Amino acid sequence: MTAVPLPRQPSQSSDLSAPAPEITPVFALKELVARLNREQHKIQDLLSSLGFALRSFNNLNQFLELIPLMASRVTDCDGGALLLFKPNGQVRLERLHCQDNRLCQDVRKAIEATTRQLSAALTPSKPGEIVPLSASAIAELDRQMSFCLGTDVQVFGTAILVKNLERGRLYVFSRDAQYTWTETRQKLVRLVADQTAVAIENDELTVELRKKERLDRELEIGAEIQLQLLPRQCPKIEGLALAAKCQTANRVGGDYYDFIPASYDRARSRKEVGCESGRWSIVIGDVMGKGVPAGLIMTMTRGMLRAEVLNGHSPARILQHLNRVMYADLENSNRFVTLFYSEFNPQTRILSYSNAAHNPPLLWQAASHTIKRLDTLGMLIGLDAETQYQDAQVRLEPGDTLIYYTDGFTDAANHNGERFDEENLVQAFQWACQYCDDPQEILDYLFEQVQTFIGTNKRNSDDMTLIVMQARATSAADSKAADSND
Repeated sequence: MTAVPLPRQPSQSSDLSAPAPEITPVFALKELVARLNREQHKIQDLLSSLGFALRSFNNLNQFLELIPLMASRVTDCDGGALLLFKPNGQVRLERLHCQDNRLCQDVRKAIEATTRQLSAALTPSKPGEIVPLSASAIAELDRQMSFCLGTDVQVFGTAILVKNLERGRLYVFSRDAQYTWTETRQKLVRLVADQTAVAIENDELTVELRKKERLDRELEIGAEIQLQLLPRQCPKIEGLALAAKCQTANRVGGDYYDFIPASYDRARSRKEVGCESGRWSIVIGDVMGKGVPAGLIMTMTRGMLRAEVLNGHSPARILQHLNRVMYADLENSNRFVTLFYSEFNPQTRILSYSNAAHNPPLLWQAASHTIKRLDTLGMLIGLDAETQYQDAQVRLEPGDTLIYYTDGFTDAANHNGERFDEENLVQAFQWACQYCDDPQEILDYLFEQVQTFIGTNKRNSDDMTLIVMQARATSAADSKAADSND
């Protein structure tokens, strides 16, 4: 039998002259998958770091410094540039990152030349004018960028959108001739641009919030000052019982009421020491409009009126002087003031009054159970410098009740748009005068009726001010009246 020789086995020793082992397709695929995984993890880490920076940085400039760097790293580019658009149409290079200094210089020159040319074309015609960049201007910006950088630089740009308004451009570039802008790379650049837009919007919201906080604090101070200017409590006037309340629609309102003693010494003192037997002025007013402007005019009206009262003139003359003094200021502000001014003399129980187009107070006469409107002819304060006002008088008998009110009561509307109007106020006042014991109860009842009309959980859109004044018997007035009858 013939022996068959066995095949020769390869030597296990190292042979430097032997060719390298062939890389199998499976090994190459594994290497590719591993490399893709590493790239994916790198991108995730970079984007995670960017998100952390967005949450952590309180300074927008610190965050913007990262944007070109992050955009270039997640796309394996040579660098990136962040351009922001200003409200006046100017384009500014905010941040620039390049791995190559020479490329960085070329890119900076190209961007500066492009932005300078575009900004010159968008210069506003007058200071403060907003000149937003149009779509054609932004397209020209992209074209100029590519032209200035040359054909050997691959450039991709995307918008930074804040509230659907383009506020800048993020550019990423590479000098690699084999570099291509795949769909994935474009998505990554847009993702970085979106993070940039969020940072810009958050910064602007923070600025607005701080402004609002300062404004709220200023409004609180204004409301506190206005509250201090209104009477802290009703004075104790011989022959009268009083109750008053001012409910503003906003923190600062335009309604005004006051009790002003005729004596200068008593006007300086804010202390109440028993009943006053001297003359007192009772006044109510309303500035057209609401909020801070109305509150400022109300404050000005209060100071000027108090000065006029001390001159001792009649109600009509006081309104005439006040109108002339305030006319220039009110004309420039396009606002006017309605005002009802009255003066009560406890010795005679005579109420002298004059009206500057304010809602006429309602007088319930206890003897007849009828309601009378106290009104005189006269225009708004600040409408006509030469307006003439009229004087009138009425004697208050014990039990007579008078309400001064602003149009917030009659203009109060329910959910159907129906107004409370004067007729409902008259009916509510008539009932209150017969069944309520004192001015405070009447005041509370009238406010309650308006609130019920407009809705329990709804706040009136206008200021509401009410003064309730009820005449009481006084020995001095009664003895003087008896003497006159004799």
